[in-house]
Amino acid sequence: MKRSKRYKEAAAKIDGDKQYGLREAVELFHSVATAKFNESMELHIRLGVDPRHADQQVRSTVVLPHGTGVTKRVLVLATGEKVKEAEEAGADVVGGEDLVQKIAGGWLDFDAVIATPDMMKSVGRLGKVLGPRGLMPSAKTGTVTFDLANAIQEIKAGRVEFRVDKAGIIHNSVGKKNFTPDALFENAKVLLQSIQRARPASVKGTYIKSISLTSTMGPGIPIDPLAAVKELSA
Repeated sequence: MKRSKRYKEAAAKIDGDKQYGLREAVELFHSVATAKFNESMELHIRLGVDPRHADQQVRSTVVLPHGTGVTKRVLVLATGEKVKEAEEAGADVVGGEDLVQKIAGGWLDFDAVIATPDMMKSVGRLGKVLGPRGLMPSAKTGTVTFDLANAIQEIKAGRVEFRVDKAGIIHNSVGKKNFTPDALFENAKVLLQSIQRARPASVKGTYIKSISLTSTMGPGIPIDPLAAVKELSA
């Protein structure tokens, strides 16, 4: 793959023979995120799980203490009094069966979906539309609930979902280049701590196999998993 001059210059700042500590990698991030826009800082964590087994799925949510740097457009599927509750809590779009039909027709102008439990019979029909995009409401991630105000507030405040993909890797953005190194480190630390807590009981051996930190358009910075785990408890 042909790389740009900017990418090569950024890659030259990374010691290819070294695995960095988490804080060290976060501090290096600012010098390699050199694109002309506010790049995201992303973590890619390879786990020692086999996602083909239901008891080794890793999926949950966490509220990042400094948010994500992105304002999410929240859609709520509800009926009756819950419609007004969602609107008052700050939902961007609220509706019932009408919205289900609209989404089924291909409309996807939103970043997160919350549904009340009584709507799930209708929402279930949207699995093929929302599932591949990671938008399907789930009780496990707190997006199927009658407590709409709390769910909306958490998403707006920086709640993110993490889930292992078919290759056993979790990919998440934990902030933007305009965040301070301390804010990025704290967000990354909270995400990794949550992934640790979500470790399936059936997983044996090493759980966190590798960690790479990247900017949206930049090279990966390899992180020493053992060193990072020590930093989480420091």
